[in-house]
Amino acid sequence: MDHRAGCSLNLRNGCACGAVAFTLAVAAISVNAPVAAQEAKDKSAAQASQDAAPPAGAAGDAADLEAGKVPVPSPPAEPPLPQVDPIIPDAEFNAAVPALDTSDDPELDKPLESIDAFESRLARQQTGAKPDAGASQTRGSQTGGGQTEQVPPLGDPALADGDTTEEIGDAPVRDAELTTPLPPLDQFEVAPVRFADDAPDDRKDVEVRYNVDLQGLDLADKETDTDLKGEFNGLSALKKGDGKAANTAMVSARLTEDSQLMETVLASEGWYSPIVRTRLDPGPDAATPSLSAVIAVTPGKRYVFSDIVLKADPTVPPNLVADNFALKVGEPIVAERVQGAEAQIAVALPENGYPFAEVGQRDILLDQDAGNGVYTLPVTVGPRGRFGSITTDGDLAFDADHIPVLARFKRGELYDSRKVDDLRKALVATNLFATVAVEPQKTGEAAGDGTEYVTLHVKQDAGKPRTIAGSLGYAAGEGITTQATWTHRNMFPPEGALIAHAIAGTRQQGAGVTFRRSNAGKRDRTLEIVAEAFHNDYDAYSAYTGRLAARIARDSTPIWQKRYTYAFGVELLGTAETDYDADTGGRKRNTYYVAGVNGQVGFDTSDDLLNPTKGYRVTALIQPEATVRNGFDPYVRARIDASTYYPISDSFVLAARVRFGTIQGAGLFDIAPSRRLYAGGGGSVRGYAYQALGEQAPDKNPVGGRSLNEGSFEARYRFGNYGVVAFVDAGQAYRETTPQFNDLRYGVGIGGRFYTNFGPMRLDIATPIGRKPGESRFNLYVSIGQAF
Repeated sequence: MDHRAGCSLNLRNGCACGAVAFTLAVAAISVNAPVAAQEAKDKSAAQASQDAAPPAGAAGDAADLEAGKVPVPSPPAEPPLPQVDPIIPDAEFNAAVPALDTSDDPELDKPLESIDAFESRLARQQTGAKPDAGASQTRGSQTGGGQTEQVPPLGDPALADGDTTEEIGDAPVRDAELTTPLPPLDQFEVAPVRFADDAPDDRKDVEVRYNVDLQGLDLADKETDTDLKGEFNGLSALKKGDGKAANTAMVSARLTEDSQLMETVLASEGWYSPIVRTRLDPGPDAATPSLSAVIAVTPGKRYVFSDIVLKADPTVPPNLVADNFALKVGEPIVAERVQGAEAQIAVALPENGYPFAEVGQRDILLDQDAGNGVYTLPVTVGPRGRFGSITTDGDLAFDADHIPVLARFKRGELYDSRKVDDLRKALVATNLFATVAVEPQKTGEAAGDGTEYVTLHVKQDAGKPRTIAGSLGYAAGEGITTQATWTHRNMFPPEGALIAHAIAGTRQQGAGVTFRRSNAGKRDRTLEIVAEAFHNDYDAYSAYTGRLAARIARDSTPIWQKRYTYAFGVELLGTAETDYDADTGGRKRNTYYVAGVNGQVGFDTSDDLLNPTKGYRVTALIQPEATVRNGFDPYVRARIDASTYYPISDSFVLAARVRFGTIQGAGLFDIAPSRRLYAGGGGSVRGYAYQALGEQAPDKNPVGGRSLNEGSFEARYRFGNYGVVAFVDAGQAYRETTPQFNDLRYGVGIGGRFYTNFGPMRLDIATPIGRKPGESRFNLYVSIGQAF
């Protein structure tokens, strides 16, 4: 007999291997014998009814259906099963099972006691009470003395719920309240629940203080240029906690986190198998309870590259990938170096004709025994390309015909991502887009030499074209000045702007309109046409002026600063200005008509247009003009400016400038007062009023000159978004046509700076040295940008 089948059978029928199950089964049968007998009888009757029932589809089916009977089909016959030899023969199995006999253990042949009897007996054993002699129900077994043990009655013979056919009786109900009928609803009373008031919490937060003890990192720190301690301290949870925690568990959690951080920091520098141990020790000061969070580090070996494998298709030139990969065999495996080397390949390939190159996922196989690793990097080179056509779509600011004007490459040139970036910057500098993107696209069109044309697709999202701007300034001699501008940057596409501007101040009032076309037929070339009228009321003169001017220029802007700049144009003025009249001893208004051309060139190596910190600038201006008043008076105005900037440190800069000017070819009073040269003021010599230096008329007001010289020196110190400046200025204007470099006037002062994303806000206060009667003791200047 098979052991598994025999065991299963014995569990049902009570063999030795299922002795416990056997006893439980017998007890259940003994207690519920009438119920089991009745169930067996019912099952036999049902089986007989099934055997007597006709097969499905017989004539009696209709009658059965009418009588409410549903025929039950007979189960299918057992299929034939293959003969399986037992794993353990019956004789061997039975011999191995120990014999059980009730004489060895009388309890084996006793039926199980009821739950009620078991609980009563257990309670008596725990309390030491004797059995109740007046009990009316027997347990159903004989004790060793031959007496029948009496147990308390179960109460209702039908058990607690009145079900007489269940095999296991209900547990007795011992709480009388559970059997008591519920009271009527109108008599049911609910006592309100009262909550005790919260007791005041007199406990105080207990703060745990700790210090961090980092051990064993000094040798590793010396092997690398990276400050491992500094990098760890900058990210440490313990350091961020500032030596304080709510409890010891919090310190322990931070210590665990920092242990993982230390492993990460070391791995980033090539130590991939460090041992980091942590513990909490009592603090060094016994008088002040504290903890010492100890991180003990054993860095182990520093892993190096044993081999470097670059998987890439052939390129032109052949070693393009290898030559631009900075890692070498034998150097430590440093994460920052690895990322930098991969980024260099990703940059170098598009710069050399491979716009679709991709750097794959690196693989570094580490050998812990040898302390080295094999580095493998797959690189997808893609086709070599040349610049092809340019396409565009989206919300257009201008069409594709204007984009080549901004590009610094021609069709057929080898693809270079730097030129694509330059085009993207030029598009951004137009200020016409909310967003703009330039992406290369494959064409598959052959371009010779194994290359193919690449289309550049420009995705445009035009921004709002209108802008309203304003500014406010103050300077001694110029008073308060406010300016406002309204600009439509693309009223006349492409890049044709219309600008309306107005100025209102204590000394200046005016309005005008400007048409400006940026990138006019050529990258960075601007065409401007200006018409304006204004009134100036200065100590030197009062003027009502109308002006027409046209100008073509290549200028720097805050977004796009250029090294070389130029400008040339024409200018027409009609102006009525006051000038000192020696015959009357007063001011007389004269009318002047001025026509001229102008040209300017500049060279700029500084690092910022509004806030330079290094480099230098040189600008030269020449203006041949003619004045028509009582006759025709031609002359030439010229000026040269130079400035330099030298950084002592990241926050300390020295700056200096000089200016020289001259007017050649006409007498002083044959030139309109507004076209003469003046010195003094916020952009000239601080400490003096605007245009206050130079020859003075008998009415104590300046008359201007035909030459000037100026110089300034500043020491600029910046801290955060603020800065202070100490400065000294010097200068003078002369009647002569060449600077005389004598009778120089000086001003000294101090200024404050507030740095913004569009440039510094400037406030300077200065005083004149050797102050003369009528000159202010202090002069204030407020503006945007550095003085020079």
